[in-house]
Amino acid sequence: MKIVFMGTPDFAAHCLKMLLEAGHEVTAVYTQPDRPRGRGREVQMSAVKVLALHYGLPVYQPERIRAKEAMEELEKLSADVFVVAAFGQILSQEILDMPRYGCINVHASLLPQYRGAAPIQWAVINGDEYSGVTIQQMNAGVDTGDILYTKQYRLKEDETGDSLFEALTELGGQAVVEALSFLEQGKLTPQPQDEEKATYAGKLNKEMGRLDFTKPAPELERLVRGLNSWPGAYTFLGEKQLKIWKTQAVADLLKMPQAVREKTGAETLTASVNESEIAPGTIITRDSESITVACGTGSLRILEVQPAGKKRMSVKDFLLGYGKLAQPGMRLG
Repeated sequence: MKIVFMGTPDFAAHCLKMLLEAGHEVTAVYTQPDRPRGRGREVQMSAVKVLALHYGLPVYQPERIRAKEAMEELEKLSADVFVVAAFGQILSQEILDMPRYGCINVHASLLPQYRGAAPIQWAVINGDEYSGVTIQQMNAGVDTGDILYTKQYRLKEDETGDSLFEALTELGGQAVVEALSFLEQGKLTPQPQDEEKATYAGKLNKEMGRLDFTKPAPELERLVRGLNSWPGAYTFLGEKQLKIWKTQAVADLLKMPQAVREKTGAETLTASVNESEIAPGTIITRDSESITVACGTGSLRILEVQPAGKKRMSVKDFLLGYGKLAQPGMRLG
């Protein structure tokens, strides 16, 4: 089976590597044009291009794959199937109809859940028990094609956007290799997606990482994990941004027994304070390893932070230099 592979980031590169290691014949690779990336804005190749060149595969990088010249070039390759994984361009119906087996897509969710750009992070943010990978037969819609094959993954309690990305990247490579084998043997039965169960995973942006302490603590804890490592969660300490890397949702500590306070060395708001009068974002207690902040419901224990212009650090180290700015009664945000 002759395969033309289309993809751009690390997720796609691993799928390509797994196909090659499984002995599949990849005749050409399509990826996005080289673009400026990073702080230095240096022009860089995509992860897929780097891997393709390592294996000596022909690489095509059209600005618009639907342009006439690009489509003519694509048709000459006479592929049996196009395998697509986070390519970054929309394929026209004419392209979808070119290969004998059509175009199959590797999507990092259990469709019809989380169609769209950021399925991995939203699974963590929403507190899902399961995620996974779907191999779908592409059509003209966005992630709306028939389901060919799925592999499921159970999220860990401390799952982050990054750790789930790594897990589903590995799972995606396995799934596409297995699915292609079944496809060639005629063992896959396309299943239409249930439109009533469809959800969408919109693009991430930096603003959504700003913590709103009026929300419940468990919701904020999931947001911190889901946006780790990009775009990241943050708040403000005075006028300075403070990135938040690791947290725990906990019961309100105002009612902590005196013996526990003495044992942990915690500095806490006086127990006589009416809890209903504590504004969300107020630091209600701190000890040698954490700062605990009042939320709309419950409280959030902050364990790892990153002050502006500094490296990521434990709260223990943070308090050595910023302790005067983070005392019980002060507010974040």
